[in-house]
Amino acid sequence: MDAGLKRELEAKVYAGERLSREDGIALYETDDLAWLGGLAHHVRTQKNGDVVHFNVNRHLNMTNVCAASCAYCSFQRKPGEKDAYTMRIEEAVRLAKAMENDQLTELHIVNGLHPTLPWRYYPRSLRELKKALPNVGLKCFTATEIHWFEKISGLSASEILDELIDAGLESLTGGGAEIFDWEVRQHIVDHDTHWEDWSRIHRLAHAKGLKTPATMLYGHIEEPRHRVDHVLRLRELQDETGGFQVFIPLRYQHDFHDSKDGIVRNKLQARTTMATGADMIRTFAVSRLLFDNVPHVKVFWVMHGLDGAQLMLNHGADDMDGSVVEYKITHDADGFGTPNKLSREDLLDLIRDAGFRPVERNTRYEIIREYDGPVADRRETPQPMRF
Repeated sequence: MDAGLKRELEAKVYAGERLSREDGIALYETDDLAWLGGLAHHVRTQKNGDVVHFNVNRHLNMTNVCAASCAYCSFQRKPGEKDAYTMRIEEAVRLAKAMENDQLTELHIVNGLHPTLPWRYYPRSLRELKKALPNVGLKCFTATEIHWFEKISGLSASEILDELIDAGLESLTGGGAEIFDWEVRQHIVDHDTHWEDWSRIHRLAHAKGLKTPATMLYGHIEEPRHRVDHVLRLRELQDETGGFQVFIPLRYQHDFHDSKDGIVRNKLQARTTMATGADMIRTFAVSRLLFDNVPHVKVFWVMHGLDGAQLMLNHGADDMDGSVVEYKITHDADGFGTPNKLSREDLLDLIRDAGFRPVERNTRYEIIREYDGPVADRRETPQPMRF
């Protein structure tokens, strides 16, 4: 990047001007990660100060049986396959209740697209979970799942959302997004939910008063221009609805080991490498700079590692997700050692060690509790990584 363009982009960021598609692509092309990280850190600090948000949550995947066979997915199983499972609702309630003493505030539920489970299983699950844990927010189902429910129920997405909200749904999840551009999407996704239906369902959810996250799966066969396109589609929808609370870049994972049945389900890994640390920095920083109308950017520590997650807090991210517990979708693929669970104290230590002040939130990003920041003489003011 020449010095003139660099000055021009820096001036736009510091003036709070909206960046264009061309700006986003240019930012991805810079080799000056310290400069890029500094811009993202400026925007992150303008929006969120020295705070890093987290919550105490549990991820539940109630079934891994799926009609789709997406190229990147190590989680899905077909009916009758070894390791295929579908939880009884009572089992899901038992697992959720196990964290009650940890002051759980959120259940995050994503499933496979089960070919034979009846539609009624899903609202009944929410009603039973809400009855058992009335003070826990239910963040459940991707737009892809809602689209699937339309197919198996004969109901419209509007009717489905109304029933799920009545059963206790507080937010959709952000999944099913992957990469929206068809040039890439046709090679990685094996279901019928693409940008048109994904955006339609989130638009409906926002109109009904739900706030939702949005995600992007990066580091596989896409190019930076596809990431820029993805974020700009979301930014335009956010201009319309204002319903996105947080953007979550998700790092594509390889199968590092065979599944228990000896099958490697990831069809991309023979021709891909996972995102490097530099690529992670570019993705978080450029996303924070482009997605100017979303308040939060989350680094999902399960997919980025604990050190990587801390680093992203200095390059645009202000949220570190939560305690998680048994996130099968990633842990069925990865082998680089992320734990199944972090306690509240673990999260507080990680956030403080990165130089920030922890704030515990709920699903709606309402503050539950603020904590002391790092010891003053232990860390300097947080700064982007320097080389």
